[in-house]
Amino acid sequence: MSAVQPGRYTAQMDEDFVVFIIGMRINKLRKVHKWFGPFAAMPRMLRELRTHPDKGLLGARMSIGGRTITVVQYWRSFDDLEAFAKNPNDPHLPNWRAFNKKVGVSGDVGVYHETYRVGAGQHESIYSNMPVMGLAEAGSSVAVGKRTETARKRISTN
Repeated sequence: MSAVQPGRYTAQMDEDFVVFIIGMRINKLRKVHKWFGPFAAMPRMLRELRTHPDKGLLGARMSIGGRTITVVQYWRSFDDLEAFAKNPNDPHLPNWRAFNKKVGVSGDVGVYHETYRVGAGQHESIYSNMPVMGLAEAGSSVAVGKRTETARKRISTN
């Protein structure tokens, strides 16, 4: 984990980017044989993407809340995200096919994703006394100054 940056920082992203939120919900806890495969697949996919930054992943953060595991990913473009998802030589497609074969529509495990295209300057963030994380990790972490003191100023000056 990175060291805490005392003070207030914001994320700087100079280009358009994509936010991809993907998650899994364990609907039936006792059916470990159904949910363990999808659960274990995500860290392997993230390792692959971090090993090959040319594939377009800028950063990712995983969190667990109750029965739901959520990963927020930042991508260079939708084209990069789609190429990774559809390439049979990358780990996503084989894992997706295995999920559909093993779980299908049984209801034992749920999966979801949301994709957002974000135009340059169409975002705002603040990190107070935090390690570099999230969008600041995907882009760059910049100290808050007079031009970026408020949320309105940050979203107006990006």
